Amino acid sequence: MQEFTDRQIEIMEAATNRISKFGIQNLTIKTLAEDIGLSEPALYRHFKSKNEILFSLLSYFKSEMKNRIQSLPFKPNDTEGDKLRAIFNSQLQTFTNKPAIVSVIFAESIFHYDEGLSYKVSEIMELMHQYVNKNIEKGQKGGTYNKLIGASTLTTIILGGMRMTVLKWKLSGHKSNLIKDGTAVLEGILKMIEKK
Repeated sequence: MQEFTDRQIEIMEAATNRISKFGIQNLTIKTLAEDIGLSEPALYRHFKSKNEILFSLLSYFKSEMKNRIQSLPFKPNDTEGDKLRAIFNSQLQTFTNKPAIVSVIFAESIFHYDEGLSYKVSEIMELMHQYVNKNIEKGQKGGTYNKLIGASTLTTIILGGMRMTVLKWKLSGHKSNLIKDGTAVLEGILKMIEKK
């Protein structure tokens, strides 16, 4: 895992705040340096470019997400459905608390010219895909989920539904209730696959 200095974390936090308030297109080294009271040359000592800041933000989020999901306090009698609910609740909660990270993850339209950023976003998506797919496979093997749809397809359906919900929330200017809407989507899908 990449280690960041306190100053780099401060810069990434400031970038996150600026993205939250003004959108990702208004993130520049100049405005960022002003936000934290650094000169531009001083900021360049910590990050070579705006894209490096975004890349670091995504790396930071990915390792935070991994640690957070792996340390979810599952109880011994939790079903795979309970575990899946906990995973998504944790993600939706994080997005609600840090909406700027959603702006960064969902900014792939401006990343298409930067392979590094696109790759980092796809790594985050792949990690989430692994958690969900593993959960579905385990539930189908253990008999708590039906096997009408293959695990990989089901994972795509769940992540697609979640992505759509997060995107709607982002486009509403974070006015809709992401946790409520995301939970409703997940519950709808679980209703179709959980064996009662």
